Amino acid sequence: MSEPKPDTVSFGYEDVAPEEKTQRVGAVFSNVARKYDIMNDAMSGGMHRLWKDQFVRRVKPQPGEAILDMAGGTGDIAFRMANRGAEVVVADINQDMLDVGIERAMERGIDGLSWSCQNAETLTYPDKQFDAYTIVFGIRNVTHIDKALAEAHRVLKYGGRFYCMEFSTTEWPGFKEVYDLYSHKLMPKIGKAIANDEESYRYLAESIRRFPKPPEFEAMIRKAGFVRTRVEKILGGAVNIHSGWKA
Repeated sequence: MSEPKPDTVSFGYEDVAPEEKTQRVGAVFSNVARKYDIMNDAMSGGMHRLWKDQFVRRVKPQPGEAILDMAGGTGDIAFRMANRGAEVVVADINQDMLDVGIERAMERGIDGLSWSCQNAETLTYPDKQFDAYTIVFGIRNVTHIDKALAEAHRVLKYGGRFYCMEFSTTEWPGFKEVYDLYSHKLMPKIGKAIANDEESYRYLAESIRRFPKPPEFEAMIRKAGFVRTRVEKILGGAVNIHSGWKA
């Protein structure tokens, strides 16, 4: 991963001012909100559903637990955790994504969720509020990842757990080349065909390449104060489940 220039952050392969990234990422997700879940199915061959099931099994949500699902947008992770009895707050910086999630919850008759427009870097919740903090395919879009991790640590109770699932680059020989070709060439074309938005999906592919590699990201999680950190690789590291505990 190439480092952004001083006083800039990465937006795909571009280096931009932090405030510009925040605005541009917001525009990306406003553009794709209505087609987001259809695109996830198209781009992963439906595998994202299995990954999310596996993620929630690792979180082990319990009845009555307070869980903050950051970047929870359309509710995919929150619905799974609510079905296990957890009290989930779905937070996202993008109201358009939240609106889609609220509609989906109403259609499915899922009650007991709270929805809140939040910036992962500046959460409005008090210290030691939640039993678990989850963020799935969202942290690479945060402007300052270190600030988001610090906030995750702050709002967790002692003994609380942090779980993050994020894309990276696979280490499997042969598959790596196919994956690179797919994400750079085909993913934007699929985005154009289904969501009429090639540029947003080009950004999403590029953002994966600029995100820290699993060992680097695990080090960032530890630096934020988490202990017993772990990385579980899926598809040779194309997808990774990161976890840690607040001691």
